[in-house]
Amino acid sequence: MRKILHADCDCFYAAVEMRDDPALRDIPLAIGGSPETRGVVATCNYPARAFGIHSAMPMARAMRLCPHLTRLSPDFEKYRAVSARIQALFHELTSLVEPLSLDEAYLDVSEVTRFQGSATWMAEWLKQEALARTGIIISVGAAPSKFLAKLASDWDKPDGLCVIAPDEVEPFLLALPVKQLHGVGPATAAKLEALEIVTCRDLREWPLESLVERFGKFGRRLFELARGIDERPVQIERERKSVSVETTYHRDLPDLASCHDALTPLIERLLARLRRHGTPGIQKLFVKVRFNDFSSTTLEATGREALAARFQALLDGAWARGERPVRLLGVGVRLTPEAQQRQMTLFD
Repeated sequence: MRKILHADCDCFYAAVEMRDDPALRDIPLAIGGSPETRGVVATCNYPARAFGIHSAMPMARAMRLCPHLTRLSPDFEKYRAVSARIQALFHELTSLVEPLSLDEAYLDVSEVTRFQGSATWMAEWLKQEALARTGIIISVGAAPSKFLAKLASDWDKPDGLCVIAPDEVEPFLLALPVKQLHGVGPATAAKLEALEIVTCRDLREWPLESLVERFGKFGRRLFELARGIDERPVQIERERKSVSVETTYHRDLPDLASCHDALTPLIERLLARLRRHGTPGIQKLFVKVRFNDFSSTTLEATGREALAARFQALLDGAWARGERPVRLLGVGVRLTPEAQQRQMTLFD
């Protein structure tokens, strides 16, 4: 039986700022861009969440929900430094660490013999050491799989520690609302509710064939998660699948011509980023457009090179889907899987 920990820093960016300035601890605080420049909330503390503020919300809306909200611009250099110390702590416990972001990681502690092999004691140690060494509170979940460990880390936030032991998995899953399953967004949740599927117990009553018929490939995933089936290993190295850049504009781009003018600097940024990644193999190119009504579209096409002319053609097609002012443009590439790159090198 595997032992997986999921560690997640509580409201990380805000936590770092509150650590450095205790006067921020008990007031609504959001980290993100300015409302005047169409910034969004990167994260916020729990006093701000009481007003309905959450990550990815436009900062202007957050300020309307809480007029006395304190906003700080993110200091990513500082956050990366704190993250490095926390990640180093994870590696003291095990070499099997899969970072998901600056503030989140999976740890496979199945073979760890410290703390008498107790995942609970390991989780307690991580929490104590993170607070002592960095001043940051982390929530930790322990379970036999990544899926369950992530659920557990969210269970008692903030400052949570939840352990789902092997003999507790079955009763935990039977009562679990399906809307908490990984990948179930609002649309899928509404579709499940329309079928009177509220908990995993309800979901288990549906045969695999019926779920696949109604939900496609995700139906199989629903079938597996309802039974706690998740064999994904903790991956020390994660293969990059795409590289992209995007910009939200202070003022809407009024027409297609202005979008083309804005496309050139985006392509230059993308090419610079690709060079930093060692010019990886490219499989597809894509352009992302978000219109002023917040509808979005992405258009992609196969291609081996990030050519400006190809992006311009994709922009024409994407813009034609809305034909209205644009608030965000993005360009990017889908990368060729490493195994396929090696095969191409061998037989080119």
